[in-house]
Amino acid sequence: MKDYQKVLKEVLKKIKPKPEEDERLKNLAKNALKVAKQGAEKYRAKAILAGSITRDTWLPGKLEFDIFIQFPESLPEKKLEELGLKLGKEIIGKMKGSYRIEYAQHPYVCGSVKGIDIDVVPCYEVKTPEKLKSAVDRTPFHVRFIEKSLTKKMSSEVRLLKQFCDANEFYGADAKTQGFSGYVCELLIIRYKNFLSVLKNAIGWKPGEIIDIKKFYSSKDYPKLRRKFKNQALILIDPTDKTRNTTAALSAENFFKFIKLAKEFFKNPREELFFERKLEPITENDLILYQMKRRTEIILVKFTPPKLVPDILWPQLRRFADRLQSILEEVKYEFRVLRKGVYTDEKDLAIVLLEMEVSKLPIVQKRVGPRVFDLDDSKRFLEKYKNQAITGPFIEGNFWCVEVKRKFLTAREKLFDSLKENVEILKAKGIPNYIAEQLVKGFEIISENERIMELIKKDNNFGIFLKGYFEKESLI
Repeated sequence: MKDYQKVLKEVLKKIKPKPEEDERLKNLAKNALKVAKQGAEKYRAKAILAGSITRDTWLPGKLEFDIFIQFPESLPEKKLEELGLKLGKEIIGKMKGSYRIEYAQHPYVCGSVKGIDIDVVPCYEVKTPEKLKSAVDRTPFHVRFIEKSLTKKMSSEVRLLKQFCDANEFYGADAKTQGFSGYVCELLIIRYKNFLSVLKNAIGWKPGEIIDIKKFYSSKDYPKLRRKFKNQALILIDPTDKTRNTTAALSAENFFKFIKLAKEFFKNPREELFFERKLEPITENDLILYQMKRRTEIILVKFTPPKLVPDILWPQLRRFADRLQSILEEVKYEFRVLRKGVYTDEKDLAIVLLEMEVSKLPIVQKRVGPRVFDLDDSKRFLEKYKNQAITGPFIEGNFWCVEVKRKFLTAREKLFDSLKENVEILKAKGIPNYIAEQLVKGFEIISENERIMELIKKDNNFGIFLKGYFEKESLI
């Protein structure tokens, strides 16, 4: 135990904000809240502080906080949005900062004041979680629960857990990360009391694990809960709303990654597990070696990403990748995708990577038809192929067969043919709407190593993504 504690003590020294940084953030938050309260009064609204700052669990360098403006329930939604934006701009303006408008369920103001990020978010003041009008209305309930349940001693434990998740790239419940939110980290510490206990318990987690801090449910309800939250790796019931799983965003991959790293910490406790490793992009030599070893073909579909918030963009990209795989693997084409991945810098570059198990096919293709005893089906089959067959029709066993000339010999040809259509046809083919609208403006299909390396030179992070794709870690 001493080794664990020694490591955690050293890590904590490095991740606890410096007093001057702490004072700077808290002073600005205090002033911003004062300005917000004064502004909110004009509209019979209230302003509250939210985020890690309210429970002293924020990490150094992450200088940010939220101000939630709670409007009366009777206010129409359009008016809430209008007043929320007006007030947000006013608050940031009085603090002498800059702002931009972002969009979630409601538009809100993202401000920057003296290097500190401030989100001003409008919501409704509702009496109970059952009366929520939108997801953001839930935050004030979270703030109150955490303030009541998280002791001062626990704040350091939350910091350790957040840092552990952050260093290993599963901190955040956004669509890109699919990991643990700050709120989830706080709930886990409330449930298990400290960082070490969270890791010890995580080692025993199985997919569909249920954590119910408030004991809303008895064990006999668990099968029903697992059906309700089907395909969700971890079920951590929100103590402020028993109908919600706070870990719904957590991917199965990150669930198992967390368990693996928990085991790793107890096997070999070390500070490196808490700090991001510097990753290098793939080299051309590495790329060639991987391709020689795997004997697969890499195909990239490159285009400019639509201008969307990340929480919409990433799911659209994943759906697009799924659709491309299903197009290639249609029975009549017979291409096979071994594995796939998506990458975007969220501004200029979006890529779907398809690693092809079968990317080239012969000219001739065999089509197996109905049994010869199925007279009507046989007639239709023979009629269909009488002018297409290059061999046959002939019989194998009791089945009619023909050999025909393939339309597409390579996966690249098929992809290009499928994606060169107009926007209506692309959407009809199941290409996500926003991506379909971008594809008609232009796309590239790339498989040459020279072109892949050009992309890496322009975007180092794409090279890191590609290296991570090939060096997929074991999760056991």
